[in-house]
Amino acid sequence: MPETDLYEPIKTYLEAQGYEVKGEVGEADLVACRGDDPPVIVELKSGFSLTLFHQCVERQAVTDIVYLAVPRGQGARWSKSLKNNVALCRRLGLGVITVRSKDGFVEVHLDPAPYRPRKVARHKARLLREFARRVGDPNRGGASRRRDGGIITAYRQDALRCAAFLSEHGPSKGAVVAKATAVEKATRLMADDHYGWFERVEVGIYQLTPVGATALREYEFPADAGVAQVH
Repeated sequence: MPETDLYEPIKTYLEAQGYEVKGEVGEADLVACRGDDPPVIVELKSGFSLTLFHQCVERQAVTDIVYLAVPRGQGARWSKSLKNNVALCRRLGLGVITVRSKDGFVEVHLDPAPYRPRKVARHKARLLREFARRVGDPNRGGASRRRDGGIITAYRQDALRCAAFLSEHGPSKGAVVAKATAVEKATRLMADDHYGWFERVEVGIYQLTPVGATALREYEFPADAGVAQVH
């Protein structure tokens, strides 16, 4: 659907609401005015694109009422794209309009409005808790994986401490490991064994597996460390 085919349906839609509409005014594809109301600007494009978002953000220097308009598509893929782009426009303070090609039906999916992000307290608490528990700064910002496919979290650091203790002292009780490494939940951590580093040899007693020994070398973790320091 060419961009020009979007113009008439949207013009008709806005005129029905009392606006006077003109095309290609200044750098805007469509401008609508009604009395003393702020002007409405609509940028017309054949699909969502970064260029379209850039243009609409630039138009916000003229008015707060800026919409982007695209042809309406079909199918699950289109619906997902629309949902994601509407979410982005909400954050940018932009509106979203689609036009159905077969009959020119105009639908406003979002009106421009200031964005006020909703803070989630539990997410903030989780972030700060992980920050406080993390020893040192073992990850480079922007990285998403290490050789085993994961960043070094505070949980992984605790597991490395337990592994280092077992490497030095051999099979040990969970309570002993917890006291020596300052990992309060050492027994639960070794029992859960998310990384395959620990093996239970008796009730409450664990030893290091070959996978765990390899992890100590890969992470350059001192195998003779009681309370480990991450490098």
